[in-house]
Amino acid sequence: MIVTCGIDEAGRGPLAGPVYAAAVILNPNNTILGLNDSKKLSHKKLLLLNDEIRDKALDYNFSFSSVSEIDDINILNASLLAMLRAFNGLKIRPDIILVDGLYTPDIKDIEVNAIVRGDSLIQEISAASIIAKVERDRYMCELDIKYPQYNLKKHKGYPTKEHIKLLREHGVIDIYRKSFRPVKELI
Repeated sequence: MIVTCGIDEAGRGPLAGPVYAAAVILNPNNTILGLNDSKKLSHKKLLLLNDEIRDKALDYNFSFSSVSEIDDINILNASLLAMLRAFNGLKIRPDIILVDGLYTPDIKDIEVNAIVRGDSLIQEISAASIIAKVERDRYMCELDIKYPQYNLKKHKGYPTKEHIKLLREHGVIDIYRKSFRPVKELI
C-alpha cells in the first residue's frame, strides 16, 4: 500500500493573523464522505468533517507561520514553511506527498508533487485544507476576543469592505501583515 500525505494551507489572502497549514494521511480502510476544498463547505460541514478527519485519519498535524514571518519572508515562503512544519510533525512517514497549488515545501527523500486545485481533487489535500481552515478560523476567533473592535470572528482577517473600514478606524496593530498593500497604506 502506498501511503499518501496531503498538504494544504489556509489564510494566504487575509490582512491579519498567521497562515496555517495541515498535513493529513487518510486511512484507505476508513472512508470519509464529503471531503472537498474547505472554501466550498459550510461552516457546519467544515466542523463535522474536521472532527471526522481527526477521528479516522492515520495521522495528521497542523502548524502555522506567524505574522512577523509572513512580513519577513513573504506569504508564499511563509506558507511553505507552515507546510513543512505541519509535515515534520507527522508520526508516519508517507511514500508520496501531494500539495495543493503550484509550489511545494522543501521536503527531502520523498516524492512531492504540486497539484493545482488539489484541494478539490485529492481527498488527502481536501482533508488538509479542512484542518488548516478550522484551526486558523479558531485562532482568529480567539483574536476577536482580544480585539473585538476589528470583528475578526466575522471576516477572519480577509480584506472585506467592513474590515478595511474598521482597520482605518482603529489602526494597524501587531496582528496585521504590514507587508500587505492595504495595511501598508495605513501605516
